[in-house]
Amino acid sequence: MNLINRSWAAIFAIVVASSAYAAPKGDASKRLDDFVRDLRSLQGEFRQVVRDAQGRKVEESSGVLALQRPNRFRWDYKEPHAQIIVADGAKLWLYDPDLEQVTVRKLDQSFAGTPAMLLSGEGDLSESFKIESGERKNGIEWLNLLPKHADSEFKRVRLGLRDTTLVAMELDDKLGQTTSLEFTHVQRNPSFDASRFVFAPPSGVDVIGDGDK
Repeated sequence: MNLINRSWAAIFAIVVASSAYAAPKGDASKRLDDFVRDLRSLQGEFRQVVRDAQGRKVEESSGVLALQRPNRFRWDYKEPHAQIIVADGAKLWLYDPDLEQVTVRKLDQSFAGTPAMLLSGEGDLSESFKIESGERKNGIEWLNLLPKHADSEFKRVRLGLRDTTLVAMELDDKLGQTTSLEFTHVQRNPSFDASRFVFAPPSGVDVIGDGDK
């Protein structure tokens, strides 16, 4: 899975009962509103698993994340390989230390038509997604977001909430691949130093992209 898809999963995240039941559909938008209301920042740890269309695990990773509205987040992959994704409010930076390469692009290009708008503080999510209540299981309430537009990268996005805490997320793409994220040690509205969301390419790395255009 490429870094841009991984960053969508990350910011949507940062940036979001043993028996299952279907809650009334009218409750879905309200639950989503309750989650994002007064949300200014977020931080926590994540574990990410990617499975192919046959359900086989093809990738597993973990790290830490931080988000500050609007349009700032940092996603640090620690295992199995270090990678850093930073949105500074204007640009999206993707740094792969192993490749000694940085990719940069305008933030609006990267967010357009993606679930990242949920926590970005920009745009109306209901214009791009149909929001439905899903199951409630093991204390987690699931919300289903179904894209309204055919050009979306995703077939479905699921948010798992415990009260107003985002604890899980699943993204199903058009190739049948599923990305699952579990979040722990989540803190709502922590304070960050401005430097947390600033990225300067290390000396000697290749910088690719059109972030300065």
